Amino acid sequence: MATCVHTSRAEPTKNCDSDRSQSDHNHYRYMNYCRPSFSDLVPCAPISQINQKPVNSKEFVADSEDDLWSKMVKEAKSDVEQEPILSNFYYNSILSHKCFEKALANHLAAKLSFSSLNSNTLFDLFLSVLIENREIMKDVKEDLRAVRERDPACISYVQCFLNFKGFLACQAHRIGHKLWSQGRKILALMIQNRVSEVFAVDIHPGAKIGRGILFDHATGVVIGETAVIGNNVSILHNVTLGGTGKTCGDRHPKIGDGVLIGAGTCVLGNVKIGDGAKIGAGSVVLKEVPPRTTAVGNPARLIGGKENPIRLDKIPSFTMDHTSHITQWFDVPMF
Repeated sequence: MATCVHTSRAEPTKNCDSDRSQSDHNHYRYMNYCRPSFSDLVPCAPISQINQKPVNSKEFVADSEDDLWSKMVKEAKSDVEQEPILSNFYYNSILSHKCFEKALANHLAAKLSFSSLNSNTLFDLFLSVLIENREIMKDVKEDLRAVRERDPACISYVQCFLNFKGFLACQAHRIGHKLWSQGRKILALMIQNRVSEVFAVDIHPGAKIGRGILFDHATGVVIGETAVIGNNVSILHNVTLGGTGKTCGDRHPKIGDGVLIGAGTCVLGNVKIGDGAKIGAGSVVLKEVPPRTTAVGNPARLIGGKENPIRLDKIPSFTMDHTSHITQWFDVPMF
């Protein structure tokens, strides 16, 4: 059984949904919710399948070999059981695809497309980058696990994939950064602009970002061209990793592994935030922060003092603990 969509979309190819066998279709209960009374519905492939160039199946990892993707498919089927009204959305976004790469390329293309640059064109572009650069997909999966493990609001992998704009903005940046590094700067800047418009996250395509990244809420995050972010970093909303003015060259912060940056923080200039450091919410950081220390305030100062700062015994980006030690900054209790 084929899915149903309106004929107002792009014309279907003759071989609809070629990635799926007939037996696969019969397994999906959500297909029963296509109403036959609609005269303008025809069987066709999701947008990612239309006018798609043939891809060697060996370039993808089978569902049974990719545990994370298998979990996402299972979660998607469960969600559709609970909310049949979302069946077509889940089919186009997850269940019609045989691998993570295609689903991600399709979902980002649907989010970032506009009248002058359609989703099919973006899908082909995004998929080609993901296929040719396998390290990106490793980073994507580590980001997905990071959100699921660290964000208490994340109830499933598939919900992060579909609805968490911080995760999606980060993955769009990974694609844009690869294009930037290949000299395709005009295209990379266009993707940056669309990500900023759609997700309210502005990351210059020149910025270098590690894996296992959590952009929690993400609204208002701004990251400059020469910024570098290490692995397993957690960043809250309204964080700026920016410059100090019109200085050219290497002018943006360098964030170490395992760092936690609280909401509303500004880190300005080519300063280093050491591995495992914590920056309190609303801080303005203008100088280096040593590893495993806590900085808070405007301008930010180290908890415990510069000469003998309190050392953190746990990685703050993992614990997501925003308050330990910070209350010691105040002369009187907060409550």
